[in-house]
Amino acid sequence: MNTGMKKLMMVVVMMAAAIAVQAQGDAISKFFTKYQNDVSFSQVNMSSKMFSLMANLEVENPEDQEVVNMISKLKGLRILAKEEARDSRELYKEALSMIPKNEFEELMSVRDKDKDMKFYIKESGGKISELVMVAGGNDEFMILSLFGEIDLKQVSKISKKMNIDGLENLEKIKDKKN
Repeated sequence: MNTGMKKLMMVVVMMAAAIAVQAQGDAISKFFTKYQNDVSFSQVNMSSKMFSLMANLEVENPEDQEVVNMISKLKGLRILAKEEARDSRELYKEALSMIPKNEFEELMSVRDKDKDMKFYIKESGGKISELVMVAGGNDEFMILSLFGEIDLKQVSKISKKMNIDGLENLEKIKDKKN
């Protein structure tokens, strides 16, 4: 094999390895992709552009400014939800099984009457880059993925402003220093 052919083969092998790593680490996206065209699901996708537009809002009080500053660091939000779902428990189990446990750490679980919720974070170097919430009840299901630079203390405040059910549970997390 000549040198040019060896270089080409090396590039192909490196690209294939990169694609394999990306596919492995993006299992949550596979879940979203699997159900995004299913009309029985409600779907929300917010891009980084939407967050940057929201970050340009003028606010009056310091608490709102904190939220705006946090929003400016977000890259995206994806939500899939299904109401009146007979298969909600199965969807909950399927979604949990697709979260790569070697990349995500369970942050908290909540059982509230007939609903279970689990929160996972992807953390590297002390910074949280993704928050995943999976919720399933007797007849409803939701998975949420928030990614970017995430401050958990601010996520609950943002969820109140954006009216996202479930994330208010993050208020229950105590500061790690206490």
